[in-house]
Amino acid sequence: MTDLSQIKEHAEVIGADGVHVGTVDHLQGDRIKLTRNDSTDQKHHYIPTALIAEIEDGTVRLSANADVAVTFEDAE
Repeated sequence: MTDLSQIKEHAEVIGADGVHVGTVDHLQGDRIKLTRNDSTDQKHHYIPTALIAEIEDGTVRLSANADVAVTFEDAE
């Protein structure tokens, strides 16, 4: 189980393939809220914490490739 307290504001979120998915705005419940700056639609997007494979050196690495991870995103 991943220690979610290791997720820090402005941490990079990358897919299993090493591709940038977004930047952490903050943790909100069981989702990571990403900053609007990384979004093409200027909305906040959310990634489920269930996709986290590990947190290493301040980087959140997901268990899915970036192109798959974005299909799990919710937007507000």
